[in-house]
Amino acid sequence: MDQSGADGAHRIGPYALLGRQSTVGGGEVFAARTDEGQLVTVTVVGPELAADPGFRDRFRVAVEAARTLSGAFLVPVVDADADAPVPWLATEFTAGLPLRQAVDRHGPLSEPTLRMLADGLARALAALHSAGTVHGELSPDSVLLTMDGPRITVGIVGATCSPAPSPTDDMFDLGSTMLFAASGGEPDTGALPVSLREVIGGCLYPEPADRPTAEQLVDYLRHQNLPTLEGSWLPPTVTADMAAAAAAVGTASPQGGSQGLIPPPPVIAAGKGVSRRKLIIGLAGGAAVLGGSAAALAFSGDSSPAPGGRAGGPGSTARPASPSGARSTSVSSASPSSTDGPEAIVLAGPDAAKAWSGAGKHAPTCLEASDKVVMVVTDTATSFLDATTGKSVFPQLNTSNDFGTTSLKYPTAYADGVFYLLCDTPSQSGLLAAFDAASGKVKWATKMADTDPGGGTNTAMYVSHYVAVAGSTVYVCGTLLELDGEYSAESATNGYIRAFNTATGKGLWRVKGTDINNVLVPPSGSHLLATSAVPGKKPGRVQMIDAGRKGARGWKVSVPDAAYYFSTGWPLTCYAAGLFLFAGGNGDTLFAVDAATGSEKWHQRFDSKSGDQVRIGAPFSSLDGATVYVPIGSDLAALATADGTLKWVARLEGASETGTSNMFNAALRISGKSTQCSADTVFATDSAKTLWAIDAATGRARWKYRDPGQPDVGFLWTVGGDHVFIASHLTVTAIAAHAR
Repeated sequence: MDQSGADGAHRIGPYALLGRQSTVGGGEVFAARTDEGQLVTVTVVGPELAADPGFRDRFRVAVEAARTLSGAFLVPVVDADADAPVPWLATEFTAGLPLRQAVDRHGPLSEPTLRMLADGLARALAALHSAGTVHGELSPDSVLLTMDGPRITVGIVGATCSPAPSPTDDMFDLGSTMLFAASGGEPDTGALPVSLREVIGGCLYPEPADRPTAEQLVDYLRHQNLPTLEGSWLPPTVTADMAAAAAAVGTASPQGGSQGLIPPPPVIAAGKGVSRRKLIIGLAGGAAVLGGSAAALAFSGDSSPAPGGRAGGPGSTARPASPSGARSTSVSSASPSSTDGPEAIVLAGPDAAKAWSGAGKHAPTCLEASDKVVMVVTDTATSFLDATTGKSVFPQLNTSNDFGTTSLKYPTAYADGVFYLLCDTPSQSGLLAAFDAASGKVKWATKMADTDPGGGTNTAMYVSHYVAVAGSTVYVCGTLLELDGEYSAESATNGYIRAFNTATGKGLWRVKGTDINNVLVPPSGSHLLATSAVPGKKPGRVQMIDAGRKGARGWKVSVPDAAYYFSTGWPLTCYAAGLFLFAGGNGDTLFAVDAATGSEKWHQRFDSKSGDQVRIGAPFSSLDGATVYVPIGSDLAALATADGTLKWVARLEGASETGTSNMFNAALRISGKSTQCSADTVFATDSAKTLWAIDAATGRARWKYRDPGQPDVGFLWTVGGDHVFIASHLTVTAIAAHAR
């Protein structure tokens, strides 16, 4: 956290920096503390902006204007120094969460919350505009969600723009920010609720004069006379993050930098999982008190077979009144306060011992492994390493992948002695290639068509997200971007599945549609699972795709309140022992249905002790399909696939890299493989950039491996046999599942 020009490694002006919170408006935002213990928020200007000849004058004027402003939705300025080697601005500390972080982690906001957000932002801008100033950079990064409403900071952001923006520019930015909050990032005003669609759409009009003023937006919302929101205006998951972040700041050590951010200890609950409790956090040096919920969850134990044999919609059956048990023998219903069942096991283990580690000339972009060979792909070539020694075993190939594994893409697969790769060569792009794992030689390479002719002048461009294999078929799944004659993106709602023969690479069939988005390809069988891409316009759903009938649609189940399943990318569903598993109801219930018929076999609900809503993450299964693992926040629950019976619960403790409670990446629904299994070990990454090896039989940690140099989205890693292989920068490291 070294700051050039700061008074020491962890100070800026008179303030001790506690931890970095975000980046906004050309500066970095830190929680900080005075020597007397008062908490403040300090924005440190970036070097490029500070070097701008006119910036310091604009900054000085903006700060003086900000000092005169007041309003319920504005963050007051405390101090500033425009002449320091590194200019900075201090504002009153406000416990909250940046809007972008809240939506990225927990999904789009509900209509009542969006209305509160729009009203607060409009009132803040109205105060600015009436004082003759503007904000200039209103965005999801500059909006802070607090228990009392949204807050925006002025001062630095208002000084970053040259020429100066206008109030109508602020209104356009308000519209863009609201659209992000309603959709999670999709540029589609259809995601806005009807009560806001007209007026927020007006903020986005091309002609500035056609946009409403901030006062007009406030009046519009007032005159609708819609019911006011009772209780907290924010979802429980967001307030839980806020509570953890505030507690982290309250206990942070100025000498420890970001490593000193320690969240409150989780609540240990006897019984089937985790409890939640209300946190009342008194922050040192200030009067701010935050009421919220801890990030721990409770396992209810409500497991039952389907009453009618078919999952007729988790929306209607997600909360069974009196579950009868998952076996033929009736068992009593377990309440959220039940004290029976296994207690959560706090994960703790020694640091892993490396089997080998080696560096190359180019950073890996993706990895795939068998029990004998590791395929390492970079932006220039593809190499093959001996899984036991790390030594090169086959000649290097000229196939490459520039973008590699990301939060939306997973371009490699391995099955039955063959590696598959979505790749390019110096002379061709858009290839699907197959490599023999015993020799490293190319078996075949298929050129996938880049475009698909559409009606009139439109065509559709294939964007590949991931490759998967089942039996004798390899599948490529992704999104079709509709292009007009000028090649500008017009729509990105259509997904596709393309099937190829594993022996020859010959194309077999393809399907597309808005009902195909995330696609789950089981390792065997002919039934795939797809999710709808249009939850904002009508209820989403999961549906079976019959590969045996060239992609014909099969059974479908409505999932009306699980919108996070329908973002493009790696599938957030699971297959085990002939069953598809997915979240339904309010996102708190795991459903297991027959893959061929859609008939529900059982469901398991997870509850909060305090009654707050919970949302499970992406489930995954053991290699033999006998166990399903369900990540929920800081907990990982192991359930028997046959009936949903709880086996064990493993729990994370400590803080993430950002100072919030540590959580499993799979619980945060980060796309890609953030959990994988070997025969007897569960591997899972967390938000503290730690990889855990967990004994599949007991739920206890065998070892942990932490690498702060990993990207924010998680580790670049894969499992082959009984080893895990990790790439970091130029280095590839191997660790045995039972390493000590």
